[in-house]
Amino acid sequence: MERPVTIEECVRETVTRYLDDLNGEQVNDLYNMVIQQVEKPLIEVAMKNCMNNQSKAARLLGINRNTLRKKLAEYQI
Repeated sequence: MERPVTIEECVRETVTRYLDDLNGEQVNDLYNMVIQQVEKPLIEVAMKNCMNNQSKAARLLGINRNTLRKKLAEYQI
């Protein structure tokens, strides 16, 4: 299988594989689960890229610094 080249393709492939692996089992709250699984590493990478400077990371992410702080606490980053 060819490797996905965009984030969109990676998400599509991963979610499809996840649902296939469930083999018909019921899944609930998929949206929130995916958002959390994507948001935490996204914030971690942004913080590392900005050398833990919250203002720079918030700008990189396109979110308010207070929102970033809330997310850092929520994910215990």
